[in-house]
Amino acid sequence: MSGDLPAAVAAVNIGLQGFGDALREQGAEVIDVDWRPPAGGDPALVSLLGRLWGEHGATVEAANAATVRRLEEARPLAVAVAAAGEVIAGLTDRVLLHSGPATSWERVCDPQRRAMAAACVFEGWAPDVEAAARVLADGEVRLEPGNEHGHVGAMTGVCSPSMPVWVAEESGAGVRAFSTLNEGPGNTLWFGVGDDEAIERLRFFRAALGPALARVLEREGPIDILDLAAQGVAMGDELHMRSQATGNLLLKRLLPGLVELGDRAVAEVLTANHHLFLSLTMAAAKCASLAATGQRGSSIVTLMARNGTDMGLQIGGLPGAWFTAPAARVADALLREPHTEADAALDIGDSAVIECVGLGGMAVAASPVVATFFGGHAADAVARTRSMGEICAARSQRFTIPALDFAGTPVGIDARLVTELEIAPQITTGVLHASTGAGQIGAGVAHQPLDPFRAALEALAADLDGASA
Repeated sequence: MSGDLPAAVAAVNIGLQGFGDALREQGAEVIDVDWRPPAGGDPALVSLLGRLWGEHGATVEAANAATVRRLEEARPLAVAVAAAGEVIAGLTDRVLLHSGPATSWERVCDPQRRAMAAACVFEGWAPDVEAAARVLADGEVRLEPGNEHGHVGAMTGVCSPSMPVWVAEESGAGVRAFSTLNEGPGNTLWFGVGDDEAIERLRFFRAALGPALARVLEREGPIDILDLAAQGVAMGDELHMRSQATGNLLLKRLLPGLVELGDRAVAEVLTANHHLFLSLTMAAAKCASLAATGQRGSSIVTLMARNGTDMGLQIGGLPGAWFTAPAARVADALLREPHTEADAALDIGDSAVIECVGLGGMAVAASPVVATFFGGHAADAVARTRSMGEICAARSQRFTIPALDFAGTPVGIDARLVTELEIAPQITTGVLHASTGAGQIGAGVAHQPLDPFRAALEALAADLDGASA
């Protein structure tokens, strides 16, 4: 060997940080690349991903592009408010809808049990919550996932036939979705409180609020839900945990009709509820997801839902197929004193459909105030949105974030990327008490289990294998 040794060494270090640290200690310039084996190095998952990126890659990419395009092009309108039993197919007498995948009374979590029992009293199926629990235990009331009927409900997600719901319609795709009117703060069914106050509020919604909103909406005409949501993102909302700005836009839109209505009690309920717009966002997201579903080969997640016991998801390429795992804890949470992590129920609600269209946890950089719930700052909110970008197929043209120079929010959660990078979608959400009926005790971010994403990919690959055989 001959020649002079280099005066300085610069290195690109891929993987183990220790190698880079050793060079830095010797004065070398080092650039670190955060690389990890795909899917944690699991040989079966690596092989599965190889098929979906390779052999079936062109099919999946085309299907994913079509799915995301449909998500982005969907224009759900709020067209009516009506009693759930009048507009939701299959929601008949003695049927209750709930959030999350299918379950049985024996497996229903405590907050959802309380909400179901209160709903039975509200409908007149039982004289009190104790008798209602017996009716439910005996199977006299049928429990069904709201998502199987086009309904999405926040937290416990309980919907009974006479509860008023928003009706959202995507005429281009010919789909409709529904969501119960948000009950607001305090003792409410969506928070798993089933006391007399919660039931009385439902009676007011049925007798006064629902009919009033129906009249106002009929007078003012359909509302472009996601257009308002896009404006709200620019005003500091992420549309899941925080939607105050968008709610104010809705009230402004409805104001002439509310003034003509002249009902002070209705106006007070609407203006006091900072989650007023949440139900509309959910119904619109469900509409968009339904419009995007059905592209064979698509690995885009079109639905995530939790019932406090299980988490389930669906992907665009396998319509109607559920992939489930035990629900997660809301790990990054701010709890009200004196509550501790041991008091918290598992992740619950259909509202994760919001993340499927590029809002909520995908848009948290637009709403730095939400970062306080996971002990962070504005920079942490930005980092979380960027992290979600790693598992999404595209950036939204509809929802843009001023703080990121109007970059689009991540949209189109790709189950392949979730599995490969082992980065779970983050859901901005509330936390309910697990056992006492105390209602909401905090809020935070829930990271979804990875197993359902892997199971969905296995089923998708099998379906594509069958199509190419």
